[in-house]
Formats: sequence, structure tokens, C-alpha cells
Amino acid sequence: MKMNVVILAGGKMSPDDPLYEESQGGSRCLIDVAGKPMVQWVIEALDDSNAVDELFVIGLPSQPGLQAQKPLHFLPDQDSLFENIHYGVLKATEDHPANTKAIIASGDIPAIRPEMIDWLAEQVGQDPSMSLYYNVITKAIMETRYPNANRSFVKLKDIAVCGGDLNVADRSLFDSEMPIWHKLAEARKSPLKQVRLLGFGNLLLVAMRLVTLQGAVKRVCKKLGIRGTALMCPYAEMAMDADKPHQLEILRKDLAEGV
Repeated sequence: MKMNVVILAGGKMSPDDPLYEESQGGSRCLIDVAGKPMVQWVIEALDDSNAVDELFVIGLPSQPGLQAQKPLHFLPDQDSLFENIHYGVLKATEDHPANTKAIIASGDIPAIRPEMIDWLAEQVGQDPSMSLYYNVITKAIMETRYPNANRSFVKLKDIAVCGGDLNVADRSLFDSEMPIWHKLAEARKSPLKQVRLLGFGNLLLVAMRLVTLQGAVKRVCKKLGIRGTALMCPYAEMAMDADKPHQLEILRKDLAEGV
């Protein structure tokens, strides 16, 4: 299954951000990683994937020397993560009435590889009826691949997981205005805050570890009124973004060594 891709690259870093000095006040996605802007690594993986048609980079003020063999478009920043996702998905699907789905990729996951994107598209193709496909990576997979990354995990009854930064959304998600989307998007770095937004009962179940992953998915989808699924992703790279200096150094070392 082929899809267009929205690459989220917007937002300037504030002086209190741990990577502010690395970015020199600009975009996190343009920080150098092993000789290339971080987002260029993402573009190249998507460019080499058999599952990708066109690429839409949203949030960078201009075309800062980024390159791809496939069509590469630049969209203006919409001033919030949710609005960037909303605008990007609509733009990426507007000329493709037969395919209403788009891959959403964060611009700061430089370790992803083409086969990982192909895997994601294959999961969507097996059941295209969902409006949201959200990757989760287990603590075991994450800490085996990146033992010193110190990611945050949600501990459920059956498993501990973190969320991936390479997912798929259908444009039907944006057919009506849902204020909770804004809050969930802005809370994406805080799993427990996301759970709180979805209701006190869900928070209590998670806190007491009384709900399984699939049980949590059903509750969230019911709360949002959508058809969605959590994909058990085997690739830690999908969740290895660069939020802190030590994570950036891990990625620099891996990519410099060709891991």
C-alpha cells in the first residue's frame, strides 16, 4: 500500500529546551547528526521506501537544502502540532481521492530505515478500515536496542510501552472539529497526561495496572469516537527521537557507525 507522508518539522526551540544550544534557536529537525540535518535522514529513509509516493515537510521556514528523489513539498507552519498534522494530512491526501491515508513522521527520528516504513504500510494494507494506526514499542525492545536512552513508558496490566513517532492517519479524522485532539497532540510527550485527558477512570485503571493494551485501545477509541488500532512495532528506531543531549549523542554515534 502506497501513501504520501507528512514530516512534522515545525516549531522553534525555546532557550530552556535541552537542545537549544545545538539548534542555535532554530528547528530541532535541522540539528546536525553525523553530517546531515536530522530531518534529512528521515527524508532519505522515506525516499527509499517502496510504500511512499510524495513527501510533505511541514513547519520549516524555507527549503534548507533538503533533498529527495521523490516529489518533496514544503508546507508552512500552522503554529501548533495538531494544526500541522491536520493541515499536512489534508494536503497530502487532497489529490488522491482513492487513498485517504497518510503516514505521519516526526522529523527527529533519524534512525528509521526504509524497511520499517514498508512494514508499517503492510500493516495498514492488511486492514485499511481504521482511521488511526498508532505504533507502540515495548520496553524490552526499546531498552535492548537503546539501553541508555531513558524513554518514558506507560505500564499496563500486560505490558509496558512507549509511543512511536511514525504513524498513519486517515483524513476522516479531521472531518469534524474535536477540541480534545489539540490537547492530546500537545501532550504527546506525556503519556500519563494523555490518559488524564481521556478520563479519570482510564487514568485509574492505568495507574493500578488493571487494563491491558488492547483494553486501553478500546477505551481510547470509544472516548474519541474513532476506529483505531495499536500496532506492536518491532522497531525501537520508530520511537528513538532526540529530546535530550544524551539521546542526540546516541543517535549520532549509531548513524556515524552505520548501525
